[in-house]
Amino acid sequence: MTYLVDSHCHLASLELNGKGASTVDEVIKRAHFAHVTHMLCVACELADYEPMAKLTQNYSEVFLALGMHPLNLKEKVDYQEEDFVKIFSQDKRLIALGETGLDYFYDANNAKVQQESFIRQIELAKVLHKPLIIHAREAHHDTVNILKEHQAYDVGGIMHCYCDGIEMARQCLDMGFYISFSGIATFKGSDNVREVINYVPNDRLLVETDSPYLAPVPVRGIENEPAFVAYTLDYIANYKNMSVQELATITSQNFENLFKLKLADYPICELSFEDMKQDYMNYKLEKARQLSL
Repeated sequence: MTYLVDSHCHLASLELNGKGASTVDEVIKRAHFAHVTHMLCVACELADYEPMAKLTQNYSEVFLALGMHPLNLKEKVDYQEEDFVKIFSQDKRLIALGETGLDYFYDANNAKVQQESFIRQIELAKVLHKPLIIHAREAHHDTVNILKEHQAYDVGGIMHCYCDGIEMARQCLDMGFYISFSGIATFKGSDNVREVINYVPNDRLLVETDSPYLAPVPVRGIENEPAFVAYTLDYIANYKNMSVQELATITSQNFENLFKLKLADYPICELSFEDMKQDYMNYKLEKARQLSL
């Protein structure tokens, strides 16, 4: 069986109220119909963990991550590492710490607090023996320097939703990190991202949605969801002159290697193929209608 993994999504942020997907079950169904068998769902602060865990509790194919996003910080770091340790010790579905990192694009004035939190979470990841999920925007040098100075290569991780240049990618690859590409890769103005796609070795490449954000072409402009990672994979496979199946196999193997697991040990929920097919076709028709408005 060929697996396809969405290596980063936010299921608890989907509009599960009739404006977007009506239930998480429908989201999972559509993902499976698009051959997206597994996904990593991310909570960006402690308060987000419980809703995420409850929403995904019936799906063994959904892995979890928890961290403190740099844009969720206030005037000081006000969380305790012990709170993270307790949650990680109780929920074995948590396979990564993050997302954490630096974002100077939206909040450069809070750089010092972001850096302190980033360093503390790197040290926490080493205690927990969990890979990191790194958010980095307009913070190339500080991100790389902190990762190096605090030996983040001891746990490794993912440079999530990568949209920086080749030099940062090179430095992160040298530290053992994987590079994950989102729907941004399909955008017309993303030549810099496509240059990095050509540069990154196949055995370090991952794909993601970052849903509900950054829906790829041809569904740009609507709420993103894990099924749509198939569009990004298809685009990157064509760009790299590879078959879709080959790249799906490679990215899934990379996910297994990073997190030291076997996807086959986490079976997808049982769904009726005919029901799934009809739901998916109805959904595509509705999304086509929305895009035409």
